[in-house]
Amino acid sequence: MPIESHLLMDGALHVYRRERSRYWQCSTYLGSRNYRQTTKEESLAAAKDFARDWYMERCVEDRQRRRGGVPLLDGPVQPLAAGPGAPIDGRRRRTPTGPSFEDAANAFTSEFEVITLGERNAEYVKQKSDHVRVHLLPFFGKYALEDINAGTVQEYRVHRQTSRVDPKTGKPKKPARATLHGEVVTLRQVLKTANRKGWIDALPDMSAPYKTSGKVEHRAWFSPEEYKILYEATRERAKNPPKPRWREVCENFHDYVLFMGNTGLRPDESARLELRDVKIVNDESTGERILEIEVRGKRGVGFCKSMPGAILPFERVRKRKQLKPTDRIFGKTPRELMNTVLDELNLKFDRDNHIRTCYSLRHTYICLRLLEGADIYQVAKNCRTSVEMIEKFYGRHLKNNIDASAVNVRRARPQLITVKKKALKSAA
Repeated sequence: MPIESHLLMDGALHVYRRERSRYWQCSTYLGSRNYRQTTKEESLAAAKDFARDWYMERCVEDRQRRRGGVPLLDGPVQPLAAGPGAPIDGRRRRTPTGPSFEDAANAFTSEFEVITLGERNAEYVKQKSDHVRVHLLPFFGKYALEDINAGTVQEYRVHRQTSRVDPKTGKPKKPARATLHGEVVTLRQVLKTANRKGWIDALPDMSAPYKTSGKVEHRAWFSPEEYKILYEATRERAKNPPKPRWREVCENFHDYVLFMGNTGLRPDESARLELRDVKIVNDESTGERILEIEVRGKRGVGFCKSMPGAILPFERVRKRKQLKPTDRIFGKTPRELMNTVLDELNLKFDRDNHIRTCYSLRHTYICLRLLEGADIYQVAKNCRTSVEMIEKFYGRHLKNNIDASAVNVRRARPQLITVKKKALKSAA
């Protein structure tokens, strides 16, 4: 039984795909006879084009048969003229003209690695090549660049959502939203390469149809009460580890939680942090001892001034590991231990079912600073991000940003009305 079917030519032509088949089929009923033919196409748009041509040929053949003449087509489909020795393909296709998607993809991968050398993360550059090789080329490789439009991009989205099947459940294994978004970004970059080379005049519309503007939701963070529960649990785990040989790991993790909650670093920034990047100084404006950190991350080199609470965990880690200037303070991000502790405390998900990770410690730092009344511009500067990001994902979700005195305004009642009411009461 077909699992998906489409009607063309006022219902006279059926285009359908059977279960467990990747190719589209077409069928029609003419002259008391059923006709069926495989299109050998995986793309619905290409299958419809083939089906229309095939249907018109069937109509011509049926008309000739009714008139008593010789059918124009001896086979199921009129073969194309081919040179001597060329294989005969009975299906009609429009021969692609101009550069193909494969040409643009090869040009993109070759120039992207050279141009971004030393400026982008090596894993990010490799990820682009993987997107092209694993996903984009198998789907778009047969297309000419001029044939790629908004419809084919949408077909790619559908293909990625339905092409893989989970052997355990039998249901499609859908890629994550961020994964599919990254592949579409790579596709756009490939088409931009083709546009720069003059192979296409403009890029097709690649926006996802039927999609409304998404909700602006806050990042998963720990409220002051939850953060206290977390660091008290890590402190207890450091004092009494599950196994004696895990003591140092648990102590480092406790210091990691305190350090991240008092600096607001990204996990990748803390992983790159070396001892020579951190200095203990006396802050002139507050008179407190804080850390001045030279941060290296996705925004390049930046600077961060910590809270006083970051001093003690930093000194403990430095003494415990006997660090040299070029040694990394924390190294690899402790994701597994973080997940274990959050699961034990039932803090893995927040109220809106957002998952909490090591990144949530950065979100916690930002939210706690805003709750204490810190200037949003200074917080953004210290966290190496923009004010827009702070307002969009953090500021609007904090209750202290609403001034109750400005909201709960009551208009004063006119005095004359009150006097008249008192006069009426006294007269009565």
